[in-house]
Amino acid sequence: MNAQERPPAVIAGVDGSPIARAALAWATDTAGRYGRQLRIVHGLGLPTVTGTFVDSATERYEAGEAAREAGHALLAESAEYARSARPDLDVATALSPEEAPAVLLHEARHGDVIVVGSRGLGAVRAIMLGSVSQHTSSHAPCPVVVVPEPAPERPRNTVVVGVDGSESSRRALRFALEHALVTDAEVVVVNSWEVPLPEDPDSLSADTQSLHEEMFDRQSEEVVAGVLAEVIDDRTQAVEISAVRMQADPVDALLEAGGRADLIVVGSRGRGGVRGLVMGSTSQGVLSRARGPVAVLPPHSDEED
Repeated sequence: MNAQERPPAVIAGVDGSPIARAALAWATDTAGRYGRQLRIVHGLGLPTVTGTFVDSATERYEAGEAAREAGHALLAESAEYARSARPDLDVATALSPEEAPAVLLHEARHGDVIVVGSRGLGAVRAIMLGSVSQHTSSHAPCPVVVVPEPAPERPRNTVVVGVDGSESSRRALRFALEHALVTDAEVVVVNSWEVPLPEDPDSLSADTQSLHEEMFDRQSEEVVAGVLAEVIDDRTQAVEISAVRMQADPVDALLEAGGRADLIVVGSRGRGGVRGLVMGSTSQGVLSRARGPVAVLPPHSDEED
């Protein structure tokens, strides 16, 4: 079976940093719960390794060999950890001369889940903000879960997802429901709004402001009900779902609702490429401030190959 034909997998990027080990732990547990293969990948970035501090061909070769040996050792150690944590888990490893972001994107297929640490040599910033060359930085084909620095153990019972009626939020809700179904969690659907004020807020009477707030609240209720009606199916209707609607900035609303959640899920409209995956969006704000794992659903991430 080649990579194109393999079943969906959870793909973890490792680089030896503590935050990458936290991402590996999350990926290992999730792959076990999903009943999927865990694919652990490491990118050597050999042009960088061999081109910065060496002059001769011999030195470049020796530097490359040393990097490959270290990479194999890192993958072996990571696989040993995963198999120890989940003895029945199917674990595969991949070492590539490319930079880590390119390796992850080349490995990923529709139906997979990419898991990375929020900082470190394989940082999510490198994946999300455009350090991958043009031919590898097309849109990510699957959800990307970003794991922050290790935090206190969280109860495994809540997935928070932001919805606004857009297709990107419907993608996010589908993933949140599927993840909750597998992990036996409840889903909290969050929708927020901000009432636009006139140039002179003092000119707005209390009654008028109250009417505006009531109107936005009704619209919020309709958005949540509409998205749920569109997305819930026979499989996910058993998931326990609640809704939080509030007048607030969407990033603040998600962070408040997801303060102790196992996972916050956000959609991204993107710009058709990795460079636009989270830049300048709600997902970027959540990623930069969240204290727990965040799943970003890029465009086309719920399609099938």
